[in-house]
Amino acid sequence: MFLNLYRQSTGHHSVMRILPRTSLARSQRTALPARQRGSALIIGVFVITVMFLLASALINIVEDGDVGLTQEVWGTRALAAANSGADAALAQLFPLNAAANATATCTSVSSSWAPPDVVGFHACSVTLQCTRYFVGAVFQYHIKSQAVCESGDTRVSRQVEVEARGN
Repeated sequence: MFLNLYRQSTGHHSVMRILPRTSLARSQRTALPARQRGSALIIGVFVITVMFLLASALINIVEDGDVGLTQEVWGTRALAAANSGADAALAQLFPLNAAANATATCTSVSSSWAPPDVVGFHACSVTLQCTRYFVGAVFQYHIKSQAVCESGDTRVSRQVEVEARGN
């Protein structure tokens, strides 16, 4: 906020005049862009760097979401395969066409179950375990079905345990 003073002589008196501010502002306006050229470049590089960091963070978030969804799908498939394996073990333990007085034994349950070759069960394997024990006057059976489904780097395992009573 400087004022330019201009001295003008007229004969024997000198007159002081104050120049308007606009003339000072005009002289500074021409000098400012030359001093500010580098700052615009720095601001531009900073904005580009921040945008790059935001974009890379967003890409990582999307990739993590993809991995989580893939594991969830394979986990659901493994759980369905384990449930189906337990059902198959129960069907082997208590067959529908068995005699009324037949006694179920764990030897009738195989150690593995091959899921059907359908889209939901592909790349899954199921192992079965059967344990028979006596409680009171009743036989009880503990069936453990474990399914493992895998594809590439993804490997998911689910286990289901079922208890049944027989005569």
